Amino acid sequence: MVIKLEKTLSSAMNARIIGSGKETLVLAHGYGGDQSVWDKVLPGLTQTYQVVVFDWSFSGAIKDPNTLFDPAKYCCYDAFSDDLTALLEELNLDSTVFVGHSMSGMIGCIASIKKPHLFKRLILIGSSPRYVNSESYEGGFDIKDIEQLFSSIESNYDGWASIFPSLVIDKNDSESVSSFEQCLKRMKPDIGLTTAKTVFLSDHCDILEKVVIPCTIVQTTNDIVVPLSVVEYMKKMIMGESTVEMIDTVGHFPQLTAPLKLLEIIDRMMNVCLT
Repeated sequence: MVIKLEKTLSSAMNARIIGSGKETLVLAHGYGGDQSVWDKVLPGLTQTYQVVVFDWSFSGAIKDPNTLFDPAKYCCYDAFSDDLTALLEELNLDSTVFVGHSMSGMIGCIASIKKPHLFKRLILIGSSPRYVNSESYEGGFDIKDIEQLFSSIESNYDGWASIFPSLVIDKNDSESVSSFEQCLKRMKPDIGLTTAKTVFLSDHCDILEKVVIPCTIVQTTNDIVVPLSVVEYMKKMIMGESTVEMIDTVGHFPQLTAPLKLLEIIDRMMNVCLT
């Protein structure tokens, strides 16, 4: 008799635990990426900490995304946050320091509300609770801009994936631009469109006042995706202790364009956790 073993979530999400130390860091990539976006900071982090990296269900690094990514399920951040908490529980981890880039920042916030014992601190890199402007909120984009983005993704995904990286990463850093472009082009176009709609039409402003875990908001000085007004809004609305760390670099990916500066911030926050 052959017994078919059920595939674990950690295996499906390509989860890896690297390094060693008393403190555990969980690194979560954003839209269009995969765990490779952390490659420049991993060597520095794993010397001191136990580090968890993984790929979200939409990522092109997932071996069989159609079996893991259900468009009906992943139409909101709640499903991603459930995957995050289930992954940490499967790995028997708690009191982690969660580093969430872009959309993962808000996913981490939601997960921390559901299961606060899993998190000791949230480090939110280039995160935003809402991208669409309103009369009382500046998210950075008018709805027509968002609709044009969706149209570009749907009509010519490969062409869009060739242009978008140079808009969100300093074009002078050709290596990082190329690296993210390759990530985008590994993602299935239909999954890319579905996930883009989940991200750019999301509104999680109302959950910030429920976040009680200490937060470090990391923002670059020139980010086309997240304006400084969003950073100010998040710091004001998050219920728990929150601080802002600015990195003088261009673009939405400081882990690619300013890894040493990001490492310095993470190390400083880890020292805070130890005191």
